[in-house]
Amino acid sequence: MNVLLTSVGRSNYLIEGFRSALNGRGSVFAADASADAPALQEADRAFIVPLINQPDYLDIILDICRKQKVGLIIPLHELELPLFAEYREHVVKDGITLVISSPYVIDTCSDKWAANNFLKKIGLNVPRTYFTPEKVKIALEKKELSFPLVIKPRRGMASIGIEYVEDMEELELTFRLAKKRVMRTSIAEISAIDQDLCLLIQEYMNGEEFGLDVINDLEGRNVTVFVKQKLAMRAGETDRAVTVRHEVLESLGEKIGNKLGHVGNMDCDVFVDGKDCYVLEMNPRFGGGYPFSHLAGADIPAAILAWAERKKPALDWLNIKPGICSS
Repeated sequence: MNVLLTSVGRSNYLIEGFRSALNGRGSVFAADASADAPALQEADRAFIVPLINQPDYLDIILDICRKQKVGLIIPLHELELPLFAEYREHVVKDGITLVISSPYVIDTCSDKWAANNFLKKIGLNVPRTYFTPEKVKIALEKKELSFPLVIKPRRGMASIGIEYVEDMEELELTFRLAKKRVMRTSIAEISAIDQDLCLLIQEYMNGEEFGLDVINDLEGRNVTVFVKQKLAMRAGETDRAVTVRHEVLESLGEKIGNKLGHVGNMDCDVFVDGKDCYVLEMNPRFGGGYPFSHLAGADIPAAILAWAERKKPALDWLNIKPGICSS
């Protein structure tokens, strides 16, 4: 089975992970719009493709799959997930296994307001969140909220457009400026979906930050959850972390996986403040935190290949050792 990773960027670890899992039974191909993408250099064959928002993007990906006899596609970029989800039937009719969640899952996770509503509905805690400084001012007067606060794009990624504010004057000024600036970033197109409500104001979370890999099979059933405590961040991604056993967070991740029904790996950010756990974000794809699970013994590329071939994954692939610190 040949595997194609799209928008591969810096995901060198996934190239190696799938190559190791294939063990000579197929090749690992990579596609990206940038010829300088680091992971392209390690693939068995690399393909330069148009940007995700170009009308011929999906047609070119499918043409590569047909010519190279690709049996499995793993999309890796947030902005291409809705496209693959919408046109899933066009892909699978060629006999290709596409590791993608439903449009509902993709939309829920990409819209932080929708994600908050989903999480609250299933009984989980989320940060207090508002659309306008006026709503924040009312909450402050009621003592429901206090500074510092976080301004973030409603549909954002990689920490683009995130600002921290310490008082009301700074909030009002920064909010207006952030709304203008977000329309000049790589998330401008998705932010324009609802431009008047494209930003959120959220309470700043204290406590310890954890990353979860919530692993579902290709039918959307939860099979395991890996927990890592984040020790350092860089450019919106985990830079250093240690694997831990945490029954509360494992149970939380299992609940999300079963209620949401995503496909494959989902990266979740959670803050633990005393006994309370707050879910910040859900990303239904391989996130930057997965390598820490892989280095601690997990092998989700091998598990995905097994599911695609209607086989049962080895139990070792779905477990990690606690106490493994990686950078």
